[in-house]
Amino acid sequence: MAHAHPTTPLDALWRAPVIIWTMLAGEGLAAVLALAPGVQSDRWAYFGLASLLVQWVLLLTLGGLYLLRRPLSVVRPQRVAYVALGLLLLAAWAIFLLAWWLMRGLFSDAATDWQGMFLRYTAIAITVGLLGLAAFQNHWRTRQLAVRAKQSELEALQARIRPHFLFNTLNTGAALVHQRPGETERLLLDLADLFRAALAGPREIPLAEELALARRYLEIESLRFGDRLRVDWRLPEALPRVNVPALSIQPLVENAIRHGVEPSSSGGDVHIEAGQTTDAAWIVIRNSLPTSPVRPTTGHQVGLNSVRARVQAMTEGRGSVETRVAEGHYLALVTIPLGT
Repeated sequence: MAHAHPTTPLDALWRAPVIIWTMLAGEGLAAVLALAPGVQSDRWAYFGLASLLVQWVLLLTLGGLYLLRRPLSVVRPQRVAYVALGLLLLAAWAIFLLAWWLMRGLFSDAATDWQGMFLRYTAIAITVGLLGLAAFQNHWRTRQLAVRAKQSELEALQARIRPHFLFNTLNTGAALVHQRPGETERLLLDLADLFRAALAGPREIPLAEELALARRYLEIESLRFGDRLRVDWRLPEALPRVNVPALSIQPLVENAIRHGVEPSSSGGDVHIEAGQTTDAAWIVIRNSLPTSPVRPTTGHQVGLNSVRARVQAMTEGRGSVETRVAEGHYLALVTIPLGT
């Protein structure tokens, strides 16, 4: 899932938690400098000045890395670390010289030792930069290990759902080839598209493509169920431009048919809706519940668990798959944040 997680160490820098922790670390550094022995002036004033300088250095460094994010995306992580350290030094020197020029009157007693102050300031910047790089590289390695572990888990779930999906679809196709030979060509074309998507492995596709796969699956099932399957599509003219895990909507549609249409002698309805709010796209799959008592078929929920795990992995926990019963219908709601 190439878009689900940061592909380079720099990608994680643009997330709000990282920026907040960076600024808090800067405040911690300013507090350490203010509490260090040898500070002659008021420590609160020193802390305020140090905080101002440190935050400007950090923000300039992050801004420089952001401006260089595209050329640095093809650079090896070790060289990116050197570039980040170089930008930190350049920002520190620029802020030091600017502060010296603006507030040179405050340093009149130490005017003859400005070179010493400059060297101490540089040494502090290098030390803090090296510590920050070490901490961030450790964070990046831990994150990569977590991503690989999650990917292995998702591939295991995909391996479990794929044979089940292909087996059911092939059974449908085999039965219909004998019953309705005139519709075999359309059936085989739909099967080919579904097989191609199922065998491609874990990946992300546009929502429009995923809904097209679900439509092909419903066309196959409509040949099997006939008038017992009633499908209602409620889609906007322009679908939300978001990516979803491949074969994430189709298993929910399959569950709707299995639990809402198949057990009932009169069939049932399947409603598929999509839309978006200001910050997220949503897809709803609803199916009517059988009116007559039938033996409950909860199944193993492999498909639902796989969809939920893949959506959460792709969106880093911001997306969701919720299910509930409301007004005589079983409802599955998939939420994908915009910009995913």
